Amino acid sequence: MDKLFNKDALNYHSMGRPGKLEVIPTKPYSTQRDLSLAYTPGVADPCLVINKQPDEVYTYTGKGNLVAVISNGTAVLGLGDIGPEAGKPVMEGKGLLFKVFADIDVFDIEVNEKDPDKFIEVVKAIAPTFGGINLEDIKAPECFEIEERLKEALPIPVMHDDQHGTAIITSAGLLNALEINGKKIENLKIVVNGAGAAAISCTKLYIKLGAKPQNIHMFDSKGLLHKGRTDLNSTKQQFAIDAKDMTLAEALKGADMFLGLSVGGVIKRDMLLEMAPQPIVFALANPTPEIAYNDAMTTRSDIIMATGRSDFPNQINNVLGFPFIFRGALDVRASEINDDMKLAASVALAQLAKEPVPEEVNIAFNVNNLKFGREYIIPKPTDPRLIERVAPAVAKAAMESGVAKKPITNWDAYIDELRKRLNISNPLVRQIKTRAMHDPKRIVLADAENYKMLKAAEIVLNEGLAEPILLGNAARIKAMIQENDLELQNVEIIDPRANDQAGRRKQFAEALFTKRQRKGMTYTSARGMMLHRNYFAPMMVATGFADAMVSGLTRNYPDTIRPALQVIGRKDGAKVVSGMYIINTKQGPIFFADCTVNKNPSVEELVEITLQTCVSVREFKVTPRVALLSYSNFGSADGEASEKQRKAAEYLHQHYPDLIVDGEIQANTALSADLLADSFSFSKLMGGPANTLIFPNLESGNIAYKLLQELGKFEVIGPILNGLKEPVHVLQMGSSVSEIVNMITIAVLDAQSRARQLNS
Repeated sequence: MDKLFNKDALNYHSMGRPGKLEVIPTKPYSTQRDLSLAYTPGVADPCLVINKQPDEVYTYTGKGNLVAVISNGTAVLGLGDIGPEAGKPVMEGKGLLFKVFADIDVFDIEVNEKDPDKFIEVVKAIAPTFGGINLEDIKAPECFEIEERLKEALPIPVMHDDQHGTAIITSAGLLNALEINGKKIENLKIVVNGAGAAAISCTKLYIKLGAKPQNIHMFDSKGLLHKGRTDLNSTKQQFAIDAKDMTLAEALKGADMFLGLSVGGVIKRDMLLEMAPQPIVFALANPTPEIAYNDAMTTRSDIIMATGRSDFPNQINNVLGFPFIFRGALDVRASEINDDMKLAASVALAQLAKEPVPEEVNIAFNVNNLKFGREYIIPKPTDPRLIERVAPAVAKAAMESGVAKKPITNWDAYIDELRKRLNISNPLVRQIKTRAMHDPKRIVLADAENYKMLKAAEIVLNEGLAEPILLGNAARIKAMIQENDLELQNVEIIDPRANDQAGRRKQFAEALFTKRQRKGMTYTSARGMMLHRNYFAPMMVATGFADAMVSGLTRNYPDTIRPALQVIGRKDGAKVVSGMYIINTKQGPIFFADCTVNKNPSVEELVEITLQTCVSVREFKVTPRVALLSYSNFGSADGEASEKQRKAAEYLHQHYPDLIVDGEIQANTALSADLLADSFSFSKLMGGPANTLIFPNLESGNIAYKLLQELGKFEVIGPILNGLKEPVHVLQMGSSVSEIVNMITIAVLDAQSRARQLNS
């Protein structure tokens, strides 16, 4: 898959708007008055205030939430000195992570300067723009001097994450590993392979935690750092010990801990066996660790191991640290990021790993109950509690160490503010994709003679989201795969019209005829239908040849859903099938129903649509807060639509008293907690806005979601069909590749849910 991944990586960065970041206005700009306030003459007023009181720059500009990610491209990831332009995608990626995980704005700045003195002068000159500076991918030993001098010269936080990020995360892992094996850090014999920026920073932080310098054996590419060597720079000399030269294998004899920040494969099984009981092994070379995880675990059962990889337990991932460290530092307007703040971050991470894990993390990693232990010493990057644990710990340490200029007094309010910040990067899509990866299902794609469907199949296969089955003319599909250089060579292709499917067509026709013979269908017509993809595909699902299906890309919605209803049918007891859309907003997902199936539902049908939608919403680990929408607020205007919604609400109140639902209600009222509190305090929706909107008819629902999709530019996922006996999902004609990928992912989750129900 390397070829495919490389191609997709290039497309990811280039397609649409090139790059990964953009600047978005935070103030109104639609009128002449808005523009006059934004620029001249209105902008003069804050300028004059700042001129008299420089700290007011934090009040009137975005400085306090703006970090510079600065690099000269001399040590980019595992790529080395590739230059500032080639390093820019990495810096943009770092900016994306800052925004997604901590709502910190970033300008990435690539400086074409290798001379430390000149580089430092450039950074100092632009520093007034920023609230903090994240140095990135600058080679050692220059990075040490650059960071130290900038910290001394600038009154804002400066951190070289390549050094300190890994140190902070591994220190958290080390603290928890020691709790598990019962050893004391002051007694540890530590072997460090690698003497670059990260390795040196890790070692310094371990010493701050209590490790003894004389017990640390550090190796660079030339061997052990010892006092007899004359080729060591001043940084490495700090870790040269009074010992004879030795090999890495010799140093590992009796060692309690190995930290690898070097190259893959340097540790052999026999070397691992020579380590002390209960060894700690952090093999962080990426993508190939110093010793393969499976080799290490089969060699020693008492090992506590971490790697830099996401596919093994205990991933040392810097994203656990830098977003939240800068978040805490910015929020108290710290003048620096000092050792106390780094250690506070490590302790907070270590403590979080010992607490019960939120269910969404368990779901994301496909475990029943992730617990503190050898395979869980570090929190997962998807843990939503990271921002509210690490950032406050860093902020408190800044205050206690005297570097905070704006102390926090109300910690509960601060933590609540941090939680709200997370809503800016809606995690729903990440959540559903992660869940899909842990149990991919066989999804038949009925429109496989279309490039977009094939491209979506390539993506879900590469990401491990699903096992696609391509349905259609095999020759055409293979030609399109070859023409577009798609990596789908080993994917199953089924042509319903081909001779090799005659037996399956006969089986499917007999099953459909048995089901529909008393509803006007003949066996001859059933056989004819099996030549068509939109009948053959749902029959594959109904008979267990596939777990779910996705169709509709090239046919209108009614023509696609009709075969599914005939072949699959409704769930037992279900009177209607309904369609739901997910609208991803900055405030979180909002669920719309019914926007696709029922033209003018009755009161009884509205009740069932509401209940079906609530079941589906809960599958996304969201508690439904349901508004039955109308043009009326609780009887303010009469009419058929408002009366239906009112009666549906009354029925739900009576028979489902625990459900948070109310209506009839106008959309703006349902989505505004303030409006509800001001005028309708009796409503069951009091306490927060609605997140599940039930429309009175197909016309209003369809118009609403399409307007939001086009004008609001929200990500829209759907329609998700509720009420069918098996997982069948129908695309809108002309759906984009990303929309198809999302729908396939939803189909996988639907199939997972059905499987759980059958097994329970």
